[in-house]
Amino acid sequence: MNNIKSQSDIKKMRVAGKLASEVIDMIGSHVKSGISTEELNEICHNYIIEVQQAVPAPLNYKGFPRSICTSVNHQVCHGIPSKDKILKNGDIINIDITVIKDGFHGDTSKMFLIGKPSVLANRLCRVAKECMYKAIEIVEPGLHIGDIGAVIQEHAHKNNFSVVREYCGHGIGKNFHESPQILHYGVKNTGIKLEEGMIFTIEPMINAGKKGIKVLNDGWTVVTQDKSLSAQWEHTILVTNNGYEILTKRTEEG
Repeated sequence: MNNIKSQSDIKKMRVAGKLASEVIDMIGSHVKSGISTEELNEICHNYIIEVQQAVPAPLNYKGFPRSICTSVNHQVCHGIPSKDKILKNGDIINIDITVIKDGFHGDTSKMFLIGKPSVLANRLCRVAKECMYKAIEIVEPGLHIGDIGAVIQEHAHKNNFSVVREYCGHGIGKNFHESPQILHYGVKNTGIKLEEGMIFTIEPMINAGKKGIKVLNDGWTVVTQDKSLSAQWEHTILVTNNGYEILTKRTEEG
């Protein structure tokens, strides 16, 4: 089941994707030294509910207690916003936003750099972003899913970084997570072929050190085993008749 979306589904997915991107655009000016991740969560929560009249998908999803995910430094993904987690100069943070509008999901995330992070942190964030875009740019009908993972893995390894294997991109629509799974490592010309009308996320998690990860006692927050930095970027992608459309494109991306 490759979850080909109807034209009316695609229309609604465009709306949900645009809303998710607008939350990322909106929160940017608040992401600075001295703010807590809980405050960022509250600002996003209120914006999604009051301004967008949408629903923050993570809240109560399988028991997740907040409306956004905030993953700082060596946190890989699913970081729970907290009043004790205060951002400071040199931090890097991934903010992951998923909104539901008219029953459909838009899912995106971005790295934010606080003050002056290290040369390594800057390079990691840049390479993780490049990994995502390199994968997006090859999307078209007939492409094997393995090609997406292969291009990400190749670019990460070329820069002496590693790819987290336990988490992957996913089909998305009426459900937060649908088929197909989009692995961020792989072999060219393997896996199912993309078809027009498929919608999924590409969201590579790239570590500065080894690929090993572990889940903290809160049952959600994923961290690198070796405490090395981790970076992730995410977009929701539609396969068009001759290529792709980024449904969560932000203002800064033109």
